[in-house]
Amino acid sequence: VQLQASGGGLVQAGGSLRLSCAASGRTSGVYIMGWFRRAPGKEREFVAGISWNGGNILYGDSVKGRFTISRDNDKRTVYLQMNSLKPEDTAVYYCAVDRQNARISTIARMYNHWGQGTQVTVSS
Repeated sequence: VQLQASGGGLVQAGGSLRLSCAASGRTSGVYIMGWFRRAPGKEREFVAGISWNGGNILYGDSVKGRFTISRDNDKRTVYLQMNSLKPEDTAVYYCAVDRQNARISTIARMYNHWGQGTQVTVSS
């Protein structure tokens, strides 16, 4: 599975961005998709995850109420709508696929396919 993330950029605090991540290659079957981020000098942080049918969604505490994850299986794409952005949201955002587990995990090593990352910078 190859993952291509896009949609990052520079935005002022309070603004919005929408990230997309398109999957290609061997994408048959059921899999969880998720977003993580890594800020400079910090560990990789779970942002959001979504089950195959969208029935189960999980958010990291720092983004609850501001970010929304969704997916379109026909397009093999997962989205992350980010509203009310804060400077502390500045990070490289990565999409990931978990083809092995039935439940959404917040642990990065549980995901076995990763995109290249897209930079999000929020200015104050």
